[in-house]
Amino acid sequence: MKLLRYGDAGAEKPAILDVNGIIRDLSGHVSDISGAVLGAAELDRLRTIDPTRLPAVEDTPRIGPCVGRIGKFMCIGLNYADHAAETGAAIPEYPVLFMKATSAVVGPNDTIMMPRQSETTDWEIELGVVIGTVAKYVSEADAHRHVAGYCIVNDVSERTFQKNLAGQWTKGKSCDTYGPIGPWLVTGDEIADPQNLNMALDINDEKRQRGNTGNMIFSVAQIISHLSGLFTLHPGDVIATGTPPGVGLGMSPPTFLKEGDVVELHIDGLGQQCCEVGRDA
Repeated sequence: MKLLRYGDAGAEKPAILDVNGIIRDLSGHVSDISGAVLGAAELDRLRTIDPTRLPAVEDTPRIGPCVGRIGKFMCIGLNYADHAAETGAAIPEYPVLFMKATSAVVGPNDTIMMPRQSETTDWEIELGVVIGTVAKYVSEADAHRHVAGYCIVNDVSERTFQKNLAGQWTKGKSCDTYGPIGPWLVTGDEIADPQNLNMALDINDEKRQRGNTGNMIFSVAQIISHLSGLFTLHPGDVIATGTPPGVGLGMSPPTFLKEGDVVELHIDGLGQQCCEVGRDA
């Protein structure tokens, strides 16, 4: 299934994408695409619904973040060896974890609004993992049983905030609009192998990032097992699993986003994002 949320920001409605690419309203069956409906039993119930019997959504609505009421927005840093190399960082022994404020979350086609003083806003395409059932002390072998599905995440990063303002990376990762998610939450049964997905990010139609999730240092299963040994993962939590090479920080000279840029992201089976870049007044 491809689940999504549509409508005005803060008032999104749940929906499903049918086989013909038509958005079908799910409001008569669930109140939101959030942790409460991401467990195996609820997803199985939704699979019994014939999408063609659901109301079609008219026109071309705004698509919101594909997960509502996110509990934790966790990010794994330096999870591709070639990305670590381009930033001059050592390959980590364990998954590098930082948190991104949930207030950064926006839809897949919303405007990325750089803060007034930002001059070094960067892009990072990532595979997003959405937790479906409670996970604590989970083995790698059982990790995928706790996944509801997958989505595209752009871990937009303000590098000066991240590196030069003291403290942890959270400062540079949590600016408003710096967490586009979606367009869809694709349930795990539709992704044969999350460790074999091609990823692409372009800016103004120019190639920037290319990668494959098979090049992760720590796999999805390893990440879930590691994190669940530290704290409980809950339904609706989102994990961004790291970015391949090609970020602006790694270019020579370093190159960053500017107003008017258009950032497009694509991951096999997970759809596409397209965000224009603006700046706070």
